[in-house]
Amino acid sequence: MKRRSFELVETHIPSLRRYALVLLRHDEPRADDLVQDCLERAMSRWHLWQRPGNLRGWLFTILHNIYVNDVARAVARPDVVEIQDYFPAMAVPPNQADRIQLREVTAAIQDLPDTQRQTLLLVTMEGFSYDETADITGVPIGTVMSRLSRAREKVRAASWGETRDSGRRTT
Repeated sequence: MKRRSFELVETHIPSLRRYALVLLRHDEPRADDLVQDCLERAMSRWHLWQRPGNLRGWLFTILHNIYVNDVARAVARPDVVEIQDYFPAMAVPPNQADRIQLREVTAAIQDLPDTQRQTLLLVTMEGFSYDETADITGVPIGTVMSRLSRAREKVRAASWGETRDSGRRTT
C-alpha cells in the first residue's frame, strides 16, 4: 500500500519543488525541506486523501499550509534573521535586454505580497484552475480572481516601468 501511494505522489515532486522554490525565493535547502515536510505529511495522512480526488491539488494544499504555518511561526519569532540578509550575493548585472527584463519580472513577482504571489504562481506556473487554486489556498474564487488580477497588474507595471495612471512606459 505504501509503495503504491508513493508511486502516485512521486510524479508530483518536481512541480511541488518548483512551487516551493519560488515561494522561498529560490532558497534550495529550505524548498527541499518544505517539499520533504509535505511528502512526510501526505504519506502519514494518506488515509485522509479522498479517492477519487485531485491528488495534485491535495499535495499542493498540504505544501501551501505548511508554508503558511512556517511564515506565521517566523513572524512570531522576529529575532531570527536569515544570513543572506547580511551577506547578499555579489553578481555582475547582465547586459542583455532579455535578461534584464527577466530579472525585473522575477523581482516584481518576489516583491508581491505572499497571497498574490502564491495565487499568481499556482495559476500561471502550475496551471491550476481558479477553483483548484481557491481550494488549495482556502479562499473564495472571487478572492483568487482579485489577487491574480492585482498581481498581474503589479508585475506588468513593475517590469515595464508603467504607472497606474498613464499605462505608458516611463523612462
